[in-house]
Amino acid sequence: MHFTAEDLFNVTFADGPLPMVELAMALVAWQRTDEAAVFGRWRARVGQELPSRVQPLLELLRPDGDNPPFVEPYARTLEEGLAAVREAAPLLTGEELARAAARAPGRDSWLRALWGQDREAWDQLGGALTAAHESLVAPHWARIRQSFQADVAWRTRLLAAHGIRACLASTHPAADWSGTVFEVARPPHYEVHLGGRGLILMPSPFWTGRPLVAEHPDGPHVLLYPAMTPLPLTSPGPAEGALDALLGRTRAAVLQRLVQRRTTSELARELDISLPSVSEHTRTLRAAGLITTERDGKAVLHAVTGLGADLLHSGG
Repeated sequence: MHFTAEDLFNVTFADGPLPMVELAMALVAWQRTDEAAVFGRWRARVGQELPSRVQPLLELLRPDGDNPPFVEPYARTLEEGLAAVREAAPLLTGEELARAAARAPGRDSWLRALWGQDREAWDQLGGALTAAHESLVAPHWARIRQSFQADVAWRTRLLAAHGIRACLASTHPAADWSGTVFEVARPPHYEVHLGGRGLILMPSPFWTGRPLVAEHPDGPHVLLYPAMTPLPLTSPGPAEGALDALLGRTRAAVLQRLVQRRTTSELARELDISLPSVSEHTRTLRAAGLITTERDGKAVLHAVTGLGADLLHSGG
């Protein structure tokens, strides 16, 4: 992602999570297999509870998150989102159909009916979106907002203390800078030139992959990235403290333990969690610049950084 000087002065955060975007990311997260220690139980529960009416959406929303933009509009309510999806019907192109059909896991007959303006297909899409929202998003909206707001609060602090480079580099372990170019070394590979239009940062508690880039209808590009605290780690009630709200209770406990260096095994034993779960938590904390990890023979040692210690102090 190529930044101009003007772009670097025009990086902002989204006002809040958007229901249609989070709906798409939730369905994507359900189909993915990464971060099993965090999302495994959630995926199993969704598999049991998701209505069969949602099935057509899996033809459009694939695990890589590179979805047709019309099905995840930047709308503030479900009703506005459904209207925006329907209004996009006449604008769909044959090229978009070919791309969607090539990625679909099953037969493309429903997709072709959708692109052919078949009323029944569009009614089916609307019903699927509504059913998915009622199952995956609406019951958890308070937790989705909590995850979003905590991430924005943390990155705002990071931006103020360490600048835009640290703020963006912490969105993914493979993210880095080369001059004024922000890079993420994960496929698929493509380039985006912001061209002075700026960038909107949008954390998602469902997304687990590398940052995704899309164009906002108002002009700036949008960078959608994994929120610091994914949905399964957010508390169903009010968090006990600022640090729990930001990181989730277990991840906050991991950070607190690392004021003194500890191995992965020691963390698992002290917190009574699995080794894979510890690895998931330390990976995210390391990507955010809050801890360091180094090998000492066969042992893997973790320790808090100055930034992490600062966060612990500010969080009480």
